[in-house]
Amino acid sequence: MIPLFRQRPAILAALCLAPLVCAGGAAFAQASSTPPVATPAEQAPAIRQMVLTEKQVQAVLAAQKAMDALTDKLPDTGKPDAKLQAQLDDVAKKNGFADYAEYAGVVDNVSLVLSGIDPKTKTFTQPPELMRQQIATLRADTKMPVKDKQAALDDMNAALKVTPNVQHMENVVLVTKYFDKLYAALQED
Repeated sequence: MIPLFRQRPAILAALCLAPLVCAGGAAFAQASSTPPVATPAEQAPAIRQMVLTEKQVQAVLAAQKAMDALTDKLPDTGKPDAKLQAQLDDVAKKNGFADYAEYAGVVDNVSLVLSGIDPKTKTFTQPPELMRQQIATLRADTKMPVKDKQAALDDMNAALKVTPNVQHMENVVLVTKYFDKLYAALQED
């Protein structure tokens, strides 16, 4: 299982662009150069939402640098070979997870919550609602080139179709507590 941030980079990029969309078309045009979003049929299965623990969040932060080094080696298919899978499992186990799949599930849940937190105000909005707000802001933008705007809108509308609400609101409190560290660690992805 590959984490949400690796499976759906265009979706998470779109979800995390609230400050850029609000800043104006030029910044968004630069940031919207992500690859096109796959159709819902091509998307990975929906994440299994769970209640996060502080220990899990701290373990994600501790494992992130080593995981990044390994996940950078993932082929475009996202499926690691046996050797790479063993390395991923090893790093996960060294940081308190049963295996890489458990680590990936926690990162998916953290990423989902992060996508709804405004980096400036640290306020939370359910990710689909935030996406709808971003789409409305982008539609109203008259400075962005039409072609770039349409491509960005297509990506964001596709992302909206597969973006769930956060089910466990206690995760919002926990992720907000570690927001700056998590945002910095996972933003690189």
